[in-house]
Amino acid sequence: MRIISGELRGKQILPPANYKARPTTDFAKEGLFNTLVNQYDFEEISVLDLFSGTGSISFEFASRGCQSVTSVEMNALHYNFIKSTASKFGVKGMHVVRQNVFDFLDICRMEYDIIFADPPYDISGLEGIPDKILSAPILKSNGLLIFEHPAAFNFESNVNFIREKKYGNVHFSFFEKKNS
Repeated sequence: MRIISGELRGKQILPPANYKARPTTDFAKEGLFNTLVNQYDFEEISVLDLFSGTGSISFEFASRGCQSVTSVEMNALHYNFIKSTASKFGVKGMHVVRQNVFDFLDICRMEYDIIFADPPYDISGLEGIPDKILSAPILKSNGLLIFEHPAAFNFESNVNFIREKKYGNVHFSFFEKKNS
C-alpha cells in the first residue's frame, strides 16, 4: 500500500502482519482522488476520515496538501500505527483520535468539507451509517460524504445520494447533505 500523489508520493504504508483492517486498494484510491482533484483545492479543505484503519486515506489527503485532517479509529493497534506513521512521515495538521466513531459523531462540533467513511464491511447496521453521519452537525454546506461499502449495498434511494463509483470490488457512494 502506497501514497499515490503529493508530497509523500511513493511512501509505503506498511502495517504489521497482525493488522486486521481492510485497506482501500491503491487502484480504488487512485480513482477516487482522480475524481476529487477536479472538484477541490486540497489545500483549502478540512477532512474527516472515519474508521481510519491504516490511515491510508488520511495520508493521501495530507500528502496532497490538506491542512486539517482528522482520523478517527477505535482499535488501539490501528490508532498507534496511524500515529507512528504520521510521525515517521513528518505529517503536520493530522489529528488522530482513538474513539468509537459513533461516540465521536455525538461530541464532534467541528465541520468538515469532506467526510470519508470506510466501516468494516461486516459491521452491524452498515446501511444506516450514511444517515447517522449526515444527521450529525459535522458536514459543511456543500460538503461531501464518501462512503466505501461492499457491492451488496445500494444507496440510490437515499435523498442525499449523488452517485456511486466502482473500482473493482470497491464501491464509493457520494452524498451531499440536503438543506432542510
